[in-house]
Amino acid sequence: MDKTLACRSHPTKLPHFSFLRKASLHTTTMAVLRYAEIIVAFLSFIMLSYWRRNRHLTIINWPVVGMLPGLLQNVQHAHEYVTGILKHHGGTFEFKGPWLTSMNYVITSDPANIHHILSRNFSNYEKGPVFREIFEPLGDGIFNSDSDSWKNQRKLIQSLIKNNKFELFFQKVVREKLEKSLIPVLDRVSSLGNEVDLQDVFQRFTFDNICLMVLGFDTNCLSIDLPSVAYEKAFDQIEESIFYRHVVPESIWKLQRWLQIGEEKRLADAWKVFDQFINECISSKREELNRGKTQKVETAESDLLTAYIEQGGGEMDGFAKPNKFLRDAAFNLLLAGRDTVSAGLTWLLWLVATHPSVETRILEEIRETLLVNNEIEWGIDKLSGLVYLHGAICESLRLFPSVPLEHKHAVQSDVLPSGHCIGPNTRLLFSLYSVGRMESIWGKDCLEFKPERWISERGRVAHVPSYKFIAFNAGPRTCLGKDMSFIQMKMVASTLIWNYHVQVVEGHPVSPSISIILHMKHGLKVNLSKRCI
Repeated sequence: MDKTLACRSHPTKLPHFSFLRKASLHTTTMAVLRYAEIIVAFLSFIMLSYWRRNRHLTIINWPVVGMLPGLLQNVQHAHEYVTGILKHHGGTFEFKGPWLTSMNYVITSDPANIHHILSRNFSNYEKGPVFREIFEPLGDGIFNSDSDSWKNQRKLIQSLIKNNKFELFFQKVVREKLEKSLIPVLDRVSSLGNEVDLQDVFQRFTFDNICLMVLGFDTNCLSIDLPSVAYEKAFDQIEESIFYRHVVPESIWKLQRWLQIGEEKRLADAWKVFDQFINECISSKREELNRGKTQKVETAESDLLTAYIEQGGGEMDGFAKPNKFLRDAAFNLLLAGRDTVSAGLTWLLWLVATHPSVETRILEEIRETLLVNNEIEWGIDKLSGLVYLHGAICESLRLFPSVPLEHKHAVQSDVLPSGHCIGPNTRLLFSLYSVGRMESIWGKDCLEFKPERWISERGRVAHVPSYKFIAFNAGPRTCLGKDMSFIQMKMVASTLIWNYHVQVVEGHPVSPSISIILHMKHGLKVNLSKRCI
């Protein structure tokens, strides 16, 4: 009883102990926060000190996140950023991505390394599984393939395009598109005094051409009203999404793919649209061939899809379904023939328009080489005589290669000529964009547009090793369409420059886009005026 009364007589004791516990907890929490602040401040000091001591390196390998912050911070001008780093590090450096990701690369612009990777030790460097996953929409086509699959596909494509029949068909397609689509569109624009986006015009032009050559189908993207074509826009979206997979950790884009959100959702939608277009073309072509009837016999006999079907292309190794093979082959050929040429033409016309002396020399060469009775006449022999224009095209591709980056995957250990050790499964990138901007390769005037550097003392096209000028790749994987690209670009450029004066719209921003193809970020807005020649 007394003890109970005693407890009741001191009612403040329990609250008193509770208060002490709360005060102790508060003190402990504040101490933890102070320690956390000290740790954060210390780490910040260490990182800042590290940056100050090493800021000349231009890129920092942070704990956990690696060099990714620097890349993301500079992603809008990634090609220039990488070029600056390569210049500082002698042409080769190791990019470290976040921990536990597959974003570690050896990046190089050293011609000796490039020659070693693409030619001397070609068998050790493949596209690899990571490349195939990033470029997933290309399927099992030639760009994603290695070993026997690549050899078989390359041999087949070479047999189809390196023959007189297809070459004549190719020239006919380009000529007709020039006369019936490109010139009418540009005539209308110049007569109305309207601005026009030449990049958009060239993309439509080359898309029409390559669809005719590969699928035997005219998309008519380049017409007077410049229509919006869903599957052409889907093609652009696929390219942008593939580049996105280069600059974010694999786990992020794979999560987006699984959840179908963000960039991966846009990729999936565009992929579906473009696949539907290709599959409809394949089905239509099969029906035409089965009926033995075609609207245009020459087109049906010459387009590559017809040749693939007739030569049993669908039964090559690794493809259980013929349509799958045809789809992948067509997609890869469309990618090779559409954007590489359109991007090359866009940069070329911009450079010529901003270098009047170059424009004058090209006009003189056209007059001397192609003009017959005041009209341009094409032919392989005549086009080969456009030496200065050829030099201008090469110079444009040197500064602005249509494909700015190339991927490789090391199969076994190796040592590059630069001394860098390469382990098995190492991923390598070589920057074509950076190669064209190295003083050590092209001299102090490497940033200048000088077609003369491609002309020998005897007035012919000067030979430059492919590992220095790698716009068309090098070694066994050298682009099979290189000659076709030059022919098409010469035909288009000579026609446009001879008939029109191109003036870039004042104040129009010109910079490279961030994509797997080096387009102009804002297009190429110009005014055209007919020449009085």
